[in-house]
Amino acid sequence: MASVLGLLEARESAAREVIERLREEADRILEELDEAEAGLERLVIARETVAEVLNGPVARAETAATATDPGPMGLMVVPRRREGLSARVLPEEYQRLLAVLVAGAAGGPMRARDLTVALGREAVPAKIECVRSMAKRLVSRGWAVADQGLFTVDATSVVGSAAG
Repeated sequence: MASVLGLLEARESAAREVIERLREEADRILEELDEAEAGLERLVIARETVAEVLNGPVARAETAATATDPGPMGLMVVPRRREGLSARVLPEEYQRLLAVLVAGAAGGPMRARDLTVALGREAVPAKIECVRSMAKRLVSRGWAVADQGLFTVDATSVVGSAAG
């Protein structure tokens, strides 16, 4: 009959093998995750670059007529904010997001998760990232401001144009 210590040593050895196999699998999965995240980052940059190239500078007369229409290939055109330009030129979803930012301005900056919930969307990572992307686009176009992942509006320049 095998000794108790021998049985424990055998189980310990088997447990170490399982742990080593799982560590190797975890390393492989983390490597795949890094590659997938890098691929996603490249796609986001490519999409933003294409949207920027397609949006380009838009003449004032065209802006009011076409800015709310989806652009080529279904892209929504988010024009750069400038004096006298109403938020009505923004696509509807961006108008809603800007309205949430304006309404929440008194309460301070908001995280993408809070914006997602305020827009009536489920607070799951995919929807939060979508709203974060939209908020970042509003920031890059001058409609909103961001600091360390918190979004708000510059009350002195946007509130009047958000109203209409």
